[in-house]
Amino acid sequence: MSENALIHKKRFSKSISDRAFGIINTALVTIVMLIVLYPLYFTVIASFSNPYEIYKGNVLLYPAGFTWDAYKNVFKNSEIWQGYVNSIINTALTVVYSLAVTIPCAYVMSRKYFRGRGILTVFFVFTMYFGGGMIPGYLLIKQLGLINTRWALIVGGGFSVYNMIITRTFYTTNFPDELYEAARIDGANELRIFVSVALPLSGAIIAVIALYNAVGSWNSFFSVLLYIDSKKLYTLQYVLRNILIQNQQMTIIESMNSMDSLQVEALLKRKLMAESMKYSIIFISSAPMLIAYPFVQKHFVKGVMIGSLKG
Repeated sequence: MSENALIHKKRFSKSISDRAFGIINTALVTIVMLIVLYPLYFTVIASFSNPYEIYKGNVLLYPAGFTWDAYKNVFKNSEIWQGYVNSIINTALTVVYSLAVTIPCAYVMSRKYFRGRGILTVFFVFTMYFGGGMIPGYLLIKQLGLINTRWALIVGGGFSVYNMIITRTFYTTNFPDELYEAARIDGANELRIFVSVALPLSGAIIAVIALYNAVGSWNSFFSVLLYIDSKKLYTLQYVLRNILIQNQQMTIIESMNSMDSLQVEALLKRKLMAESMKYSIIFISSAPMLIAYPFVQKHFVKGVMIGSLKG
């Protein structure tokens, strides 16, 4: 067999193996994607389906008995709209506050000549593993006069040591010392270097930290449970939680009373509607983050992968 024939045979066998790998890899990725996406898809179709059809297991690939009743029952509560407004305001302020304290702190901690850097690093890492707990945290917020104010939700969770370490690693691995030295030769001080050099090149990591904090703030309800008493400051997650709890408690209380057949039927309908409302509530609370993510996906993926490969 000639040398050209051997080369052609190797290329042919290699192309077959590459195709087989591609097919298997595509199939596995598709299966994983379906496993991940189906629960969200089921939540959407179940929220538009008749509660009886959900209970009987007839909702699998498309809505059964299409209805808007679940959404009508959810949005009849005016507190939901107020909760939406509060969640949007809190999330926006939390993201701004977090970026304002995390980015400068991470930049300073990334400078090798910064005195006390090692001691501060130990201090930051220590707080990741050991915390005062819920009661000391509540007492601190109370002494600051932030109880029953919007700032209790923002200041308390606006800074994350984990996010600071990620940002510090970004500055350490992606900004060579020569860049800062060139800026200093041009007469720029440390503040000017941060504002004019480091910050404009930090779009990817800013997107990552902003998304982390936005998701955390949007999904948070336990802080509201601790620090907020005014209904005007309730967030969406807390309002939706109360709706579900109230529905469950009402059906339990009613089931304890003597009821005739019509009342039993009404109770069953209410229980089924409460189950259907769960899906609509999940979709309502998740929709804003699902809408926002595609707009920051490019920067988010870049920010997560920065520093993972060097070459």
